[in-house]
Amino acid sequence: MDRKKHWEEVFGSKQATEVSWYQAVPKPSLRLIEATGVSHHDAVIDVGGGASTLVDNLLDAGFDDVTVLDISGNGLQQARDRLGSRANEVNWVVADVTRFTPDRDYQLWHDRAVMHFLVDTEDRSRYIDTLRQALSPGGSLVLATFGPEGPLKCSGLEIRRYNIEMLVELLGPGFELQSHELDDHATPNGGMQQFLYSCWKRKAQ
Repeated sequence: MDRKKHWEEVFGSKQATEVSWYQAVPKPSLRLIEATGVSHHDAVIDVGGGASTLVDNLLDAGFDDVTVLDISGNGLQQARDRLGSRANEVNWVVADVTRFTPDRDYQLWHDRAVMHFLVDTEDRSRYIDTLRQALSPGGSLVLATFGPEGPLKCSGLEIRRYNIEMLVELLGPGFELQSHELDDHATPNGGMQQFLYSCWKRKAQ
């Protein structure tokens, strides 16, 4: 499957408010990000951010070093159009995170959109490699995946559901679990999706 083509078509045919994962205000992510204690001047990256409103809310909260990465230029363009002139305050990166080579360190990595779509072992391994390259020792990871009772498919694609033990094994000993919780997300069409939110600290080298 051509991942990039798929997501360009999704965001080329749907508005952000029409996709199942849409949140007007991403409250669980914002709460966990704030709980990490990350400074509003620290470098933050939202992986798979697409057209998500997280970036709007981070700017509103005073974060001034925000990067949004997504495989879909169409998804990022929706966010840029929504932000207007404020889009100039954000670093936008069109890239597949499993092929991304970061050129700087980040103090916080957020992902509510990518991990559960990586059904291939090699893709997950590449994702973790990129995460380790990008996230500073002592930095925080806020990760949301579909939970044990989440959907089996999303956006027409097979997904991989997670429990916390699977994430502990996936991330390995370099990440220390800080908290985790299940959240039932109400989709725009009235359905429910179970997400597993988790917060991690990257151990100092």
